[in-house]
Amino acid sequence: MSIENAKGMLIKATQGKYAVGAFNVTDFVQMEGVIEAAVNKKSPLIIQTSVEPSKFYGSKMMVAAFRALAESAPIPICLHLDHCPDVDYCKKCADASYTNIMIDASKQSFEENIRQTKEVVDYCHKVGDISVEAELGIVNRTEDEIKVVENENLLANPQQSVEFVEKTGVDLFAPAIGTAHGVYATKDPKVDFERLGKIFQLVNGKGIRVPLIVHGGTGLPPQTVAKLIALGGSKFNVSTELKYTLIDTTFDYITEHRKEYNPGKINTAVKNAIRVAVEKWIDMLGSAGKA
Repeated sequence: MSIENAKGMLIKATQGKYAVGAFNVTDFVQMEGVIEAAVNKKSPLIIQTSVEPSKFYGSKMMVAAFRALAESAPIPICLHLDHCPDVDYCKKCADASYTNIMIDASKQSFEENIRQTKEVVDYCHKVGDISVEAELGIVNRTEDEIKVVENENLLANPQQSVEFVEKTGVDLFAPAIGTAHGVYATKDPKVDFERLGKIFQLVNGKGIRVPLIVHGGTGLPPQTVAKLIALGGSKFNVSTELKYTLIDTTFDYITEHRKEYNPGKINTAVKNAIRVAVEKWIDMLGSAGKA
């Protein structure tokens, strides 16, 4: 077992020109499927929980389940709180031993985003070996994707990105570059590659200090993923695809076995489907064999 925070894992990924998948789970069946996939592929792994499932189970329960599953996984692995806008809940999850925290104050003013992010960074670094991620610009829903990418005010400003990183001391940085949460309406979503490349050079041109994060992984075509990795993207968030896999697999199984009342078989079907989906992503990100 190698439970660690994500910063060192992602510095290695950036240097090695691959990326690590950060997979959002909503329950422990999904968590097990994600871990099985990474173990099979010998890949480093980031497991993520959004605020809602973290609060539903409780931060301590989520960490306990993660540790119970991770202790037999011979790969580098971490547990990340995703897109949390609440400074106090970020601190609560740090106290519960999440290894990664994302404070998302991106909808606040630039100055307030810096203030809240620095507060969480200072707290997490004091509590323990916890890395902190933050976002600049707006990563919207896919229905707003075109509107976002065509409005520079909603994307991360390269010069402000440097200021943000320096003033907050953040470990991982997610600049808005036009990717979006949800399912893209087009097979070739508009992404500002040039912006990501410029931010990478400004922040990490003299050595990898702060790995860059790509949100909105679901639905990105392989060629887009490869180009984003080449430009410095080292962590790809995948959430919507796993939610769809969970719900669709459950529906299909129940439909085909309507007279069967065995929840364990549904769980097995879901876990296997999640494993297949995650293995596909690991191959696409190039992290197989990097554990």
